[in-house]
Amino acid sequence: MAIILDTNALSAFADGDEGLRDAIHREKDLAMPVIVLGEYLFGIRSSRHRARYQDWLNRHSLFWLVLSIGVGTAECYAEIWGELKSKGRPVPTNDVWIAALAREHGYPIASRDSHFDLVAGVRRISWTPRL
Repeated sequence: MAIILDTNALSAFADGDEGLRDAIHREKDLAMPVIVLGEYLFGIRSSRHRARYQDWLNRHSLFWLVLSIGVGTAECYAEIWGELKSKGRPVPTNDVWIAALAREHGYPIASRDSHFDLVAGVRRISWTPRL
């Protein structure tokens, strides 16, 4: 099974966070939603360590499954958005898309964001940072 890396997990992975590595070591494959890739690339462009992070991404991204948005994802997005709205529990739009990909594929999400716990049918894996 694969595990989806949220943007904060991808950043922790790039920074060598051993806590994250311990939390996800059993997962066979790593998946990166295209939304996370966009957020991370924006972060790289805003970083003073731009060259280092871009080099890291170039070396490692070849080994990840990149999850794109399709019609099935859009269906899951609409369901999740409706569920959260009925609960009165807003979640950032990009994270609803990430949760939709997780629900669609049945993959857990590695993230420090607890609002993923509000999404039925999505399992979040958290970790204690150790650098």
